[in-house]
Amino acid sequence: MPAQIVVFAAASTTDVLREAGHRFGESHHGITVVFSFDASSSLARQIRAGAAADIFISADERWMDDAAAAGEIREGTRTALLGNSLVLIAPVRGNQPRVEMNRNFNLAASNPWMTRIAVGDPAHVPAGRYARQALESLGWWASVEPLLVPAQDVRAALRLVEIGETDAGIVYSTDAARSQRVTVVAEFPGDTHEPIRYPVALCNGAGANAAEFVRFLRTTEMAGVFERAGFRVLPGEAGKTPGGGG
Repeated sequence: MPAQIVVFAAASTTDVLREAGHRFGESHHGITVVFSFDASSSLARQIRAGAAADIFISADERWMDDAAAAGEIREGTRTALLGNSLVLIAPVRGNQPRVEMNRNFNLAASNPWMTRIAVGDPAHVPAGRYARQALESLGWWASVEPLLVPAQDVRAALRLVEIGETDAGIVYSTDAARSQRVTVVAEFPGDTHEPIRYPVALCNGAGANAAEFVRFLRTTEMAGVFERAGFRVLPGEAGKTPGGGG
């Protein structure tokens, strides 16, 4: 039976990690990488409940902290892998919101036709939590909150905008870049929310193959893949070897 690596990863990494799994498989014959993509909160809960994951890649530090606090993350293996940014999007064929990213601008009042805005559920989805932070920082939260349509993860929020179910959405720039059905209206200033960082770590019970896959994610080859998709490869992290190996 072929060896298998099980990776639990944030929904926003779906495309780049599937490519990583394919590339890894080409150079590591006999090893299959299996992915479970979901909201980081859902993945952390599954890991806490005993799900058989070898690697966890979260879209924020909070849910990695949660899994670590439960004793499910191997000590010494956690590092920051990627960075991202947050954007306001609209359907290509829809009205384009007028936006100025400052506290003197009122998003809702300036766009009265905009009645539904898709967002990852701020209660548990990292992209939604970043979105709430940004909206609060700009002074827009009180007027925009009634318009929000919470989605189970950031990719679900993107789909709502793509099919025209909402007038706008707040997603990662990498999600917007992969779609031809939405347009980026504006990017939220980085100082309006916590830095968007994707930590990666080995779960307890992960073997040498899992550690090897994490090392592969830090290669120059994968740096190019991540950057072409719009992610930032965080400085000082490339080449770090996860502890243990099992």
